[in-house]
Amino acid sequence: MTTYIMLATWTEQGINEVKDAPRRLDAAKRLLQDMGGEMKAFYLTMGDVDMVAVYEASDDAVAARFSLQLGMLGSVRTRTLKAFPEAAYRAIVASLG
Repeated sequence: MTTYIMLATWTEQGINEVKDAPRRLDAAKRLLQDMGGEMKAFYLTMGDVDMVAVYEASDDAVAARFSLQLGMLGSVRTRTLKAFPEAAYRAIVASLG
């Protein structure tokens, strides 16, 4: 499984319906699980980004589909980062020669 970090910000619609956000988070977790992925961590944050989620998916196509489906709902805008664990980071740097 590949790890992804999703940065999310509220849309106007999302902030206007913020009291329903926990239910939407539960629905997003189920959606990801139905795609074979798993939400590992979720944080409400302060600053330029409203929420951070760390999740696993089988590949980039699943991660893209998950982001697109969340965007279609209209409550958040997302940016997704593909994350490399420390062992992969060390291997990548070591391969530089």
